Formats: sequence, structure tokens, C-alpha cells
Amino acid sequence: MGNMNQMMKQVKKMQEQMLKAQEELGSKTVSGSAGGGVVSVEVNGHKKIISINIKPEAVDPDDVEMLQDLVLTAVNDAMSKAEELANQDMGKFTGGMKIPGLF
Repeated sequence: MGNMNQMMKQVKKMQEQMLKAQEELGSKTVSGSAGGGVVSVEVNGHKKIISINIKPEAVDPDDVEMLQDLVLTAVNDAMSKAEELANQDMGKFTGGMKIPGLF
């Protein structure tokens, strides 16, 4: 019975650590960019966009499609980095397994 109690304590501790790590992801940020940095996007570890920065030289009224592509590329770059951050931070608890809904 003592082994079971000890195991339950360890599971509870690991759950608490995982919840704390998930919460901390919200305060960590990563950046993605496109066009040599003329468009940049900052995303937190929960994959929420924090900011989008577009330099004036990226804005060409005659080529709106290029700006749209730059924004899309920068967002996707930032989201990929946020995914890597989440996998890195949470992977230490899951042993690299991807658990749906966890992060």
C-alpha cells in the first residue's frame, strides 16, 4: 500500500509541474519574420499572436499580395517556433510523446 501512495504522490507532483510549465508557456514569446525582417510577428507559447510589426518599406499599394504573403509567412514562422517551444518545454514531461489536447 505504501508503494501505491508514493506513486500517487509522484503522479500528483508531476501533474502540478506540468500545469506550471503550461502556464509559464504563456509568458514566453518567440518571433517570426519574413522579407528580411520587414514583417515580424511575436507569438507566446500558447500560440497567441502578441504583435505584428510591418516596416513602411513593406507597404506597396500596387502590390498588396506581396504584403499579405509576407504577413502569412511571418505568422507561420512564429507559430512553428511556438510549437517547438511548447514541445521542448512539455516534452520533458511526456518523453517526447505528443498527447492530444495537452499543448
